[in-house]
Amino acid sequence: MTMTKPSIETIMGSAEWLPHRYDATRDCFHMVSVSRQRHRKMPFLTDQYLGEGVERRAVSRATAMIHAMPPAPIHFIFHSAFCCSTLLASAFDLPGISMGLKEPVLFNDIIGWRHRGATGPQVAKVLDDGLALMARPFEQGEAIIVKPSSIANPMIPALMALRPQSRAVLLHAPLADYLTSIARKGMEGRLWVRDLLKKLLREGMIDLGIASADYLGLTDIQVAAIGWLAQHMQFQKLAGALGDRVVTLNSDMFIAKPSESLGQLARHFDLDTHMERISAVASTDLFNHNSKKW
Repeated sequence: MTMTKPSIETIMGSAEWLPHRYDATRDCFHMVSVSRQRHRKMPFLTDQYLGEGVERRAVSRATAMIHAMPPAPIHFIFHSAFCCSTLLASAFDLPGISMGLKEPVLFNDIIGWRHRGATGPQVAKVLDDGLALMARPFEQGEAIIVKPSSIANPMIPALMALRPQSRAVLLHAPLADYLTSIARKGMEGRLWVRDLLKKLLREGMIDLGIASADYLGLTDIQVAAIGWLAQHMQFQKLAGALGDRVVTLNSDMFIAKPSESLGQLARHFDLDTHMERISAVASTDLFNHNSKKW
């Protein structure tokens, strides 16, 4: 029996079709079918967790935007990694109120395209369209809370400029906790921090008075600390430039006072009419296990 392929109208009219990747050579979005239930089981929206059986469809960017349903309000969780950001995004999976998207790969594709030579206006247009597709709500009245990968942090100014009504939380872990997380990950963590350093250097985000050649002589933990400092310098500048559009949150505070933290973010994201329900998430099973092990 042959299954009927969904129409373009069906794909672009449903939030269950996620804009997963961007193909710059064909100027198309790769859409993947991800139910809300599947979102809950996945720590990240990557191919590793999507698996082989997910339904996929390549749609030209022009066609996608013609048929896309109207977007909902969209807000952001920006983070410096290893700071409970996955848990925070998951806490906003509240039908009828909000939906959290955990590290869509689309942002990584766009920043990689920029590194390969895409111009600012080119990137801005694709990013604008990608945000419109991510903002399609699962249910009427919902807001979308997106947590990009920390690799996409250089694009924060562009994201906030493209969506002047959006708000963001800048989430971070204390330095000691961050370095401990890196050390526990072993070789995977060591390779990750060096790749992050390379990308931050390319973005011109590191200005610590260290000669470029001297970075090669640093230990992995020193490299990790530099990445943490660079991201916090960026967060400090963003907080000053964006004013009340951003709030900062320490992961220790989030874990120690989850109900209070979620309530404050409900107000910040203009979801305060549902503040009691959002704050109550802190007493659910969500906070009783490691979100990365789902």
